[in-house]
Amino acid sequence: MSDPRLPAAYLRPGTSSFAEFLADQAPQLAPARTMLPPGDHADLAPHGTTIVALTFPGGVVLAGDRRATMGSMIAQRDIQKVFQTDEYSAVGIAGTAGIAVEMVRLFQTGLEHYEKIEGNPLSLDGKANRLSALIRGNLAMAMQGLSVVPMFVGFDPDTEQGRIFSYDVTGGRYEEFGYHSVGSGSLFARGSLKKLHQPDLGADTAAEVALEALYDAADDDSATGGPDLMRRIFPIVHVITAEGDHRLTDEETAAIADRVVAGRRRRPDGPLAELDTTGTAEEAR
Repeated sequence: MSDPRLPAAYLRPGTSSFAEFLADQAPQLAPARTMLPPGDHADLAPHGTTIVALTFPGGVVLAGDRRATMGSMIAQRDIQKVFQTDEYSAVGIAGTAGIAVEMVRLFQTGLEHYEKIEGNPLSLDGKANRLSALIRGNLAMAMQGLSVVPMFVGFDPDTEQGRIFSYDVTGGRYEEFGYHSVGSGSLFARGSLKKLHQPDLGADTAAEVALEALYDAADDDSATGGPDLMRRIFPIVHVITAEGDHRLTDEETAAIADRVVAGRRRRPDGPLAELDTTGTAEEAR
């Protein structure tokens, strides 16, 4: 007997894609279905800025600052830009904050929906492809300045390693190796990651490198927020390994941020990369 509390569409076997189900049953609820008048609307909504990620043996770190901007103004000082999407993956958002958060919620629900329908979770590549399709659906609004450019990371049980995926506004998906950053401060953060990332980092050191990169981004990009010691507002950091996604507590992140800030008092430009001095001049030639 059918459940009278649910519409018939909810009881019929169908697609494992929740986004397709939503588009068919309630298209008005999809984030990208909102119609806007012609023109560029980029300054009408808060924008999230810098997200960084880096891999270490057996896992990946994803971190984001807390500032949102509207034009030249700080719209929010403690926005959340990094979200767990399932047990072994997370996403960081850069771009129009409101649309990005709705997209993340739809993505989270889509992953749960697929697992319930199919009985097994999507592969990490499958998850990355599903997010790509959601971004592509926002293309019309992106062309009006309301773009969403997330970064997706996760632990891949097939390779037993962490992986990083970046996207463009058309939904193009690109796998990144070692480290990556997106957002307005990404150029400065990536330079920091390039200097400090090592393939044999431990999880704790990788988290500290992520905060160093965000500090460098905030140092040169006004839209990126650094550690706010007075308000005790610090970046959000997720560490994902074979044991699952772990968001560092406020106390854990504060301890790392305090070390980073203390180091900047001694050296404002940040730590130097270690140089390999084992080679001889003859080997260098």
